Amino acid sequence: MTVTRQAGTTAAPGVKRTTVLIAALVALALVAVVSIGIGAHAVAPGEVVRALVSYSGPGGSSDQTIVRDVRAPRALLAIAVGAALGVAGALIQTLSRNPLAEPGILGVTSGAGFAVTLGSALGAAASQAGQLAFAVLGSVLAAVLVYSVGRQSPLRLVLSGVALTAVLNGLTLGMRLMFPDVLDQYRFWSVGSLAGREQAPLLLPMVVIGLALIGALLLSRSLNAVALGETVAHTLGTNVARVRLTTLVLITALTGAATAVAGPILFVGLIVPHLARRLATGSVPWLLAYTMVLAPILLLVADIGSRVLLPTGEVPVAIVTAFLGAPALIWAVRKYGVAAL
Repeated sequence: MTVTRQAGTTAAPGVKRTTVLIAALVALALVAVVSIGIGAHAVAPGEVVRALVSYSGPGGSSDQTIVRDVRAPRALLAIAVGAALGVAGALIQTLSRNPLAEPGILGVTSGAGFAVTLGSALGAAASQAGQLAFAVLGSVLAAVLVYSVGRQSPLRLVLSGVALTAVLNGLTLGMRLMFPDVLDQYRFWSVGSLAGREQAPLLLPMVVIGLALIGALLLSRSLNAVALGETVAHTLGTNVARVRLTTLVLITALTGAATAVAGPILFVGLIVPHLARRLATGSVPWLLAYTMVLAPILLLVADIGSRVLLPTGEVPVAIVTAFLGAPALIWAVRKYGVAAL
C-alpha cells in the first residue's frame, strides 16, 4: 500500500503538467484561428478552419486566398517568433538566475539590431540570409560581451546589458543618420512588427528557430541540474561550462533569428517565463515546454490587438508588447526587489 501511494504521489504532478500543457495547446490553436480571422476583411472561424483543412486551389474563394496566402503565414510567423523570444528569455533567466533577465534587457536584441544596420550600411545584408547572419552574429557578440563583463553577479549582468543597449542604440541611430539608404531600410524593420513580414521567405529563419528550440529541449535536463547550483551540478556529472556555452549559443540563435525576421520585439521573454514557472514548479524541461506554447499565445494576442486598436491602420506589435511588458517589469521588480538582482 505504501508503494502504491508513493507512486501515485509521484505520478500526479506529471499528469497535472501534461493536462495543463494540452489545455495550453488547445488555447494556442483557438487563438491562432481567431487571429487568422481578424483583419480588414473578417473571416468566420468556421471558414478559417475550412480554408486550412480543405483548400480548393487557386480558383477558390477570396476568404481561402486571404487565409492561406496572408493570414496563416502571419500566424505561423507569430508562433515561431513568440516561441523563440519566450524560450530565449527562459534560458537567460535560468542561466543567470535573474528573474528580470530578458534578451532585450541584456542587450542581445540591440546587438542584433546594430549588426543588421551595420550590414545594411556595408551592403552585405540585402538578402534575408545576410540579415539573419548579421543578426545572429550581433547577438553572439553582445551576449559574450555582456556575460564577460557581468558574469560575477546578476546585478552587473543587467547593468552591463542596459549600458550596452544604450551604446548600440546610439551607434545605430548615428549610422541611420549618416546613411539615408540605411534609414529607408531600417524604418520598416526598426519597430518590431508582423505586418508584411509573412510575404518574405521564411524557410531559413523557421529552420534556425526550430533547430534551436529542439536544442533547448534536449539541453533542459542539464539546465535543470545547473539551476540547482554549480556544486550540485558537478556532483550530478554535468559539465557546467559546456552547458553555459551551449545555452548562450541557443539564446543568440533564437534571438537573432526572431529579430532578423520580425524586428526587435521586447518583453515577451520577460513576461511568459514568469507565468510558465508557476506551472512548471521548479522543472526546467516543463518551464521550456510551457513557454514554447504560452509565448506564441501572447504574441498572437498582441498581434490581434495591433490590428484592432486603431481604426485607420495597424499598430506595430512591439508597441503592444511594450504596453503589456512595462507593468510586468514593474511587478517583477516590486516582487523580487534588489535581492533578485
